[in-house]
Amino acid sequence: MNSASYKHIIQINIAMLCISTSGVLGRYVNTIPQVTIFWRAVLAGIILLFFCLFNKFSFNVKSVKDRWSIFLGGLFLGIHWVTFFKSLQLSNVAIGLISIFTYPVITTFLEPIWYRTKLQKSHVILALLVLIGIYFLVPEFTIQNNYTVAILWGITSAFFYALRNLIMKPKVSQYNGSVLMMYQILVVALVLLPLVLSNNIIDSFILEWKPFFALALITTAIGHTLFLMSFKKLSVSSASILSGVQPIYGIILGMIFLSEYPAVNTIIGGIIIISAVIIESYRSVKKH
Repeated sequence: MNSASYKHIIQINIAMLCISTSGVLGRYVNTIPQVTIFWRAVLAGIILLFFCLFNKFSFNVKSVKDRWSIFLGGLFLGIHWVTFFKSLQLSNVAIGLISIFTYPVITTFLEPIWYRTKLQKSHVILALLVLIGIYFLVPEFTIQNNYTVAILWGITSAFFYALRNLIMKPKVSQYNGSVLMMYQILVVALVLLPLVLSNNIIDSFILEWKPFFALALITTAIGHTLFLMSFKKLSVSSASILSGVQPIYGIILGMIFLSEYPAVNTIIGGIIIISAVIIESYRSVKKH
C-alpha cells in the first residue's frame, strides 16, 4: 500500500467521522427537520464563504450547464438531509444511519447508466450484501411500525444522495470542493426559506444554536467537503461503499452521548454492511 492510498483511506475516514455526528445531533435537536437543515445550511454557508475568501479560491462557474448541475446537486442534497433527519426522528441513530447506506447499492446501479460505464460484477455482489444487511434492520414490513417508516425515509434519503454524488463528481475536477459545497448549501438554504418562514426560526436558533453550529462546522463544512473531494481519486461507487464505515462511527457516538444501544438484528445488519465496506476498501487500495 503506497502513501497515496493511505491518504485516500484516511481522508474518507475523517470525512465519515465528521458526517456521522449528524446522527447524534439530529436526535438531539427538537426542531422540525426543515428548520434544522435551514440553519445548518446558513451557518455552514457562512463558514465556507469566509474559508474560501481567506484562501482566495475562485468563485467563478464557467458555464450555465455547470450552474444547473450545482443547483440540482444542492437541491438533492437538501432533500437528502431533510429525509434523513425525518428518519432519525422516527427511529434511532443506528437505524437512521444504517438505512441510508442503501445509497452505495443505488449508486452501484446508477453509475454505469449515468456515465455509460461497465457494471462491475463485484459491485453487484457487494450491493447484494448491503441489501441483505438492510433486511435485518427492518423489524416488520408494515407502515404501522415507526422503524419501518424510518427506513423508508432513509432509503429516500439515500436515493437523492446517490443522485447528488453522481451529478457532482465531474465538477470536483473543475472547481474547488469548498466552493462547490458552499454553492450547494446556499441552494439548500434558499429552497428551504419559504418553507420555514411560518415557523419561529429565530426562537429555534436561540434555543438550538450549539447543535446547529456543530452541524454546520463539523458535519457539513468539514465532513461533506472532504467526502466531495474524495471523488477526485475514487469512483462514486467506491467512495460510497468505503463510506459505509459511517454507521459504525455514528453508533459509537450514539452509545456514548445518547446511551442508544443497537438491537441484535441491527448489529447483524451492520456487520454485513460493513463487511462490504472492508472488501471494497481492500479492492480499492489494491487497485491503486
